[in-house]
Amino acid sequence: MDAETVTAVRRATGKLAKRLRRERPDRSVSPSKISAMGQLAVRGPLTVGELAAAERLQPQALTRILAALEEDGLINRETSEHDRRRTVVRLTEAGAAVLRRDIAQREAWLAMTMSAELNETEIALLRIAAPLLERLADSTAAMSLRQAS
Repeated sequence: MDAETVTAVRRATGKLAKRLRRERPDRSVSPSKISAMGQLAVRGPLTVGELAAAERLQPQALTRILAALEEDGLINRETSEHDRRRTVVRLTEAGAAVLRRDIAQREAWLAMTMSAELNETEIALLRIAAPLLERLADSTAAMSLRQAS
């Protein structure tokens, strides 16, 4: 793999991610809370440890985030039916609604910008590239490289 391609993909995806964060609704839930809620929306109920691993955080680092989300009624925590020592975190209907609004605003900006800036062929290329980028983001190969260093 050539370094120029790697650098171009890193820069472009980072720049787009930063722009999408700026397009979030004013006075919305913090990015760290949205991220945790997004994990729950995609993966379903998780233990605190599973959520921490998905977010690449120590479980203790999630304490404040989860407390605030629970106080706002966006998640609930319950003792696991299978292991009474574990707590399961679930997204509430209110949490799902907040997450949908947050995503909708960013996707509206992206759709409008893609329509204004890109032609049909370029949009088709992004349609092909999107699952490839997602596969890269989900890859565990890079984690083994980081752990080895």
